[in-house]
Amino acid sequence: MPKNRYYNGPVTDHFDGLRFHNLRDEPETDRSLRDVMRWKRNVPDNPWPKSVAVKPVVPDDRVDGLRVTMIGHATLLIQIGGYNLVTDPVWSDRASPLSFAGPRRICAPGVALADLPPLDAVLLSHNHYDHLDIATLEAIHSRHHLLIVTPLGNDYIVRKHISAARFGVGDWGDSIEVAPGLKVHIVPALHWSSRGWRDRRMALWAGFVIEAAGRLVYFAGDTGYGTGGIFRRMRDRFGPMDLAIIPIGAYDPRWFMAAQHTDPEEAIQIMLDLEARAAIGMHWGAFKLTDEPWDEPRTRLQAGLVARGIDPTCFPALRAGETRDLSFIGLEASVM
Repeated sequence: MPKNRYYNGPVTDHFDGLRFHNLRDEPETDRSLRDVMRWKRNVPDNPWPKSVAVKPVVPDDRVDGLRVTMIGHATLLIQIGGYNLVTDPVWSDRASPLSFAGPRRICAPGVALADLPPLDAVLLSHNHYDHLDIATLEAIHSRHHLLIVTPLGNDYIVRKHISAARFGVGDWGDSIEVAPGLKVHIVPALHWSSRGWRDRRMALWAGFVIEAAGRLVYFAGDTGYGTGGIFRRMRDRFGPMDLAIIPIGAYDPRWFMAAQHTDPEEAIQIMLDLEARAAIGMHWGAFKLTDEPWDEPRTRLQAGLVARGIDPTCFPALRAGETRDLSFIGLEASVM
């Protein structure tokens, strides 16, 4: 009988004793080998640039308010109320289990590892290689010895390589007290997980709501939109978000990707569902994972905001090395 190598716990509405799954009535994310082959037979000719220039920045050690710096893809430095958090840290050249193959980074990280300020926590949303990179976690742990907040099962993967790592592990709906005045809530996402061929959906995937300094910041990790129910329920539970960090890339072809990755128009709808006062677009422009052209996520996001009468400064698509204070991204602007 198959066994879950990462997690052993009670059956729930999203865990059947072996595998995790998305909530009922949401789209199915599993894809067959035939589906993969159909996709790869029809890849369009839209090569990305071989490299994109980046001017790395050196962040301040601490920020009293709220500041976000894009490092690349889903890796961001969130500085809030004097605390520093990094999301899904990947500094490696490839998002892959192999050093010589797989999606290659086309732009340098927006902050060098050595220039990171003192970190209080890593938020690790799930175990795909463009989000969970062991080499990066080893490098961060050796310098910062911080807490890794992650959903069920991912701690097992990391602990095999970093035995001394500290974890705050939880299920959807759980909360982790990282430090006095800093709480991280683990919230549902519509996605899946695997590190290889035999562990599909054996570790949980999630987003996070950061609560600190009287503010709420949502980091989506990877997610599809689905029915939109998970976002509306999040709004009901927490109230309007001050900032939502939402994926806008890796969405084509839609027949393959829609259940697991939002496109720019769906990202706008998530912002509206959350009644977020501002948003930031991530998960684009660093690794070529899917079929859309390199700059399309940003241009579609801007066009979609204008079409809905929303000030585009409320929802920028950040490039590596770009930094925004909350007041600079439309905190006072209406997005409704």
